[in-house]
Amino acid sequence: MARQLDEQMAGRFPVGRRLRVLDVGTGRGAQALRLARLGHQVTGVEQDTAMIAAARQALAAEPEGIRERVRLVEGDGRDTGVHFLPGSFDVVLCHGVLMYVEEPDPLVAGLARMLAPGGLLSLLVRNGDALAMRPGLCGDWAATLAAFDPTARLPHARTDPDGVGPTRPGAEVRADRLAALTATLAGIAAPLHTWYGVRVFTDAAADDAPVPEDLQALLAAEERAGRTDPYRGVAGLLHLCGVRG
Repeated sequence: MARQLDEQMAGRFPVGRRLRVLDVGTGRGAQALRLARLGHQVTGVEQDTAMIAAARQALAAEPEGIRERVRLVEGDGRDTGVHFLPGSFDVVLCHGVLMYVEEPDPLVAGLARMLAPGGLLSLLVRNGDALAMRPGLCGDWAATLAAFDPTARLPHARTDPDGVGPTRPGAEVRADRLAALTATLAGIAAPLHTWYGVRVFTDAAADDAPVPEDLQALLAAEERAGRTDPYRGVAGLLHLCGVRG
């Protein structure tokens, strides 16, 4: 996902430009710190007190120059209008958050308002068009059948510390469908520019699975599949990039 994001940022903004980035649902701050190390000015918003404490701890371990480029705000992503003026950011990230929100459209619309014209909105969501894939590949047939229900709310086992997935083990979360989000983005003047799949081949892997010796080959295969039809359509997560008109 980071490679996909970097590709979109590099294609949209001049090389060397220091971007204003808003990371909503920053979690432990992995993406915020990574982008700050690249020279960008990053504001992270997180409502979970344990997560924001972990992000502050991670930030404290960084050199002063990076610490100065990161601001952490404890708050709800739906309250961005309280903290920031419209058009304040070049890039807005919202990764692994919409799955916890019952009505995501107002949140997405609020995030789009934070973007300057031409700004990039990056959403990482649970893929509602492929909910049966993970339980099916794991041999959980009851969960597989349940996943065909379009209103299904199923546990998601992923608990990654990097913001790519839920942070509450076993939480029952909702999912988004590509067509519906495409319509939402068009309606808020931040139409979909491109989209990728994330975790095409590895979504069914156990969280405690050992790191494979050929990790780089695995990442290359995932990256290729994430931009290639029909594989990207069955990924566990979708990465959508909209551009503010």
